[in-house]
Amino acid sequence: MLKIDGLSASYGKKTILTEISIDEIKPGELTAVIGPNGTGKSTFFKAISGLLKGTMGKMVLNGDDLGGLSSDVMARKICYLPQSVNTTAALTAFEVVLLGLKFQSGWRVKDEDAAQVEKIFAILDIDHLSDQYIGDLSGGQQQLVWIAQAIIRSPEMLLLDEPTSALDLQHQLAVMDLLKILTKKRNIVTMVALHDLNLAARYADKVLVIKDGKLRAFGVTQDIFRTDIINETYGVEVEVQTQASGTILVMPIRSKRQLRADLL
Repeated sequence: MLKIDGLSASYGKKTILTEISIDEIKPGELTAVIGPNGTGKSTFFKAISGLLKGTMGKMVLNGDDLGGLSSDVMARKICYLPQSVNTTAALTAFEVVLLGLKFQSGWRVKDEDAAQVEKIFAILDIDHLSDQYIGDLSGGQQQLVWIAQAIIRSPEMLLLDEPTSALDLQHQLAVMDLLKILTKKRNIVTMVALHDLNLAARYADKVLVIKDGKLRAFGVTQDIFRTDIINETYGVEVEVQTQASGTILVMPIRSKRQLRADLL
């Protein structure tokens, strides 16, 4: 369980997050983090991960005060996958995922280590990428490899920032299916930042809304995906429908912000 009390974060003198408090984010549930561009979602993940110096407030994960942990312990407890990972290392996809496993268990590679990596590649159906260099892969293929590395680390908490942004529709659904199952099976805290509101509505147990660096709403998906909340958060007009199957659909109608097409 994750508890957050008065989380604020800044870059230098610029405040990004202000006094975010959440009583509990439960393990076994997938929480979607939504909100407009530049509103603080990535900063929220970095602050929880201990990657920002300008952070105030208290965060407790499974009884441990994150502010009192060393960087090594934090890296074992929390896996943060940013929107994009830049690497110039001449590593194969297999080696990239293997590094995610070995950084926390010593660098001597055992047969069971290789077997674990092979299993993750099989789970994600990316066996064919194993021997290819990470720099030679497409953006979507690289994203799948980084997701594989995050999964193999087996953390207590997964923080994934737009993990489906470079994926086609089939892979988006497959990855979200996997994250949902993995979260419940491992009973971990999983938070996923998403721009696709229909993906968030389909897969999230809880939804956390951040706007202008502040917590605007947090609760079960059905309570958060209301027309008034989405319209106010994004500055749009949408229609939210719940299908007979229980699936929530968000249908955009128009933006309340008009660009200056008259200047073309």
